[in-house]
Amino acid sequence: MEQLLAQWPSGPAKAISNIGTAISFCYKPMMQLWSLNVRHLRAMAAICRLGSVSAAAQAISLSQPAVTQGMARLEQQLGRPLFERRTDGMTPTPAGAVLCARVDKALASLAAGFRAARGGSALGGFAEADRLVTMAQLRALIALADAGSYISASAATGLSQPSLHRAVRELETASGLTLFVRRGRGVAITKAGRIVVRAFRLARTELQAGLFEIAALAGAATGRIAVGAMPLARAKLIPQAVARFHAAHPEVRIDIVDGPHAELMEQLRDGDLDFLIGALRYPEPGKDVEQRRLFDDHLVIAGRARHPLAGSNVPSAEELARYPWVIARGGTPMRRLWEKMFTSAGVEPPAAPVTCGSVLAIRSLLLEGDYLTLLSPDQIARDVESGLITTIGEPLPGTSRPIGITVRAGWQPTGLQQEFLLQVEGMR
Repeated sequence: MEQLLAQWPSGPAKAISNIGTAISFCYKPMMQLWSLNVRHLRAMAAICRLGSVSAAAQAISLSQPAVTQGMARLEQQLGRPLFERRTDGMTPTPAGAVLCARVDKALASLAAGFRAARGGSALGGFAEADRLVTMAQLRALIALADAGSYISASAATGLSQPSLHRAVRELETASGLTLFVRRGRGVAITKAGRIVVRAFRLARTELQAGLFEIAALAGAATGRIAVGAMPLARAKLIPQAVARFHAAHPEVRIDIVDGPHAELMEQLRDGDLDFLIGALRYPEPGKDVEQRRLFDDHLVIAGRARHPLAGSNVPSAEELARYPWVIARGGTPMRRLWEKMFTSAGVEPPAAPVTCGSVLAIRSLLLEGDYLTLLSPDQIARDVESGLITTIGEPLPGTSRPIGITVRAGWQPTGLQQEFLLQVEGMR
């Protein structure tokens, strides 16, 4: 983007035009998704698996002409051949192989979602309702879950309210599930609805990844990377990785999302985030995610530069307990390490008058009095360099925390996502 802005002196119109081109090129695969036909994608996956139109048509209960026409339409929409036609059958091109792999994962998510939502109960509707899902229904259900009302979902997508109502009603009829219930002027999602919406989000994520990978085969380094940033990674690790990656791929959109670990985990499970970077959790959050350790971080005690303990090599636990602390809320890994620092020395943890998870707020509060806190050296490196904050003593033994990457189990990164992760891994 900087390269585009640099053209400003030679003509604002030209620069703005180029910026618009870059943005539209980045978003093209995402907008292209909603124009695709799920039935065509299902037929494509069947051809990849079985090697011929006739076998695929039989497997998905469509006529051969319908499958043939569907593949022609799909190739026209994507602007490239997906199969090599031979007398003995069909084999996927590189673009076809990439998309087939993503379609298989998307369809598997839909099937698993409906199975989980039905829970083996003898409900009405079809046992394999996932085979009836359309792209319009996929878009409508996600939009309604995001917006919380038909009015807001219509405004966000441009879809009419009647079409949104119809899409949800058809899904509920096909599956035998109640997905939303009215609540005031909006809607509330049911337990079954949450399960199905998550499956739809994961399917959308896989299909978008496939479209970005196809674009990459043509030399277009575009896409979106969504990073869940936890506190220890926000100060240095993620900014450095983003800066280096952006320099190499200025047209790739990078979304950095911060928030409590529990909220980021839900967004990861929904497919809205590609991965989380920060302190790992033990025991692990569940079998549906995988954690990859990068390095161990040792915490330091920090206070304002003129703190009474400034310059102390190794203050005792009794000395540390005399001062007010700003620390993370109970139940967090940071809070447990802080409590252990005192209890292991036989000292009762002092009262913490302020609990806070915002590093920005903590750093500002340290400057207002004799407060102490525990932070990673990376989080206060610039404040220490500027002489505003000081570390007290050495990095604390027993406060080691593993820092790493958390992804969905079975997640397959795109080439650009993998390149970004390599940048992160190379930071240490």
